[in-house]
Amino acid sequence: MTLVDTNVLLDLVSDDPNWADWSIAKLEAASLSGPLLINDVVYAELSVRYGRIEDLDAFADAAGLEITPMPRAALFLAGKVFTQYRKSGGSRTGVLPDFFIGAHAAVSERPLLTRDVGRYRTYFPALTLITPES
Repeated sequence: MTLVDTNVLLDLVSDDPNWADWSIAKLEAASLSGPLLINDVVYAELSVRYGRIEDLDAFADAAGLEITPMPRAALFLAGKVFTQYRKSGGSRTGVLPDFFIGAHAAVSERPLLTRDVGRYRTYFPALTLITPES
């Protein structure tokens, strides 16, 4: 089982000329070792690209994605790690979703397929990442 970050799925949705091929290849490879998972946060982030819930659900089905809820332990960890980030000077807005996603992967002990490496490596060092660098 692999948790998939929003940026990888947006590569498919937008047919990103730089990343779509990489993302498709990595999704196909990850699917060979079990289901591709997204959580509520990834679903919400993807919804920005769709006018109707049925269209997003059709994409998720076609991509073979399973929606899995975040455990409370992941929600707690996300808050703690976000607090660390803020105390260390992090001020960028819009980063909390990344902490939810990273904490979910960490608590579930599942690899995370992402192109957003830095924050995950810094705040979830034991997390297995599938990235362009790996």
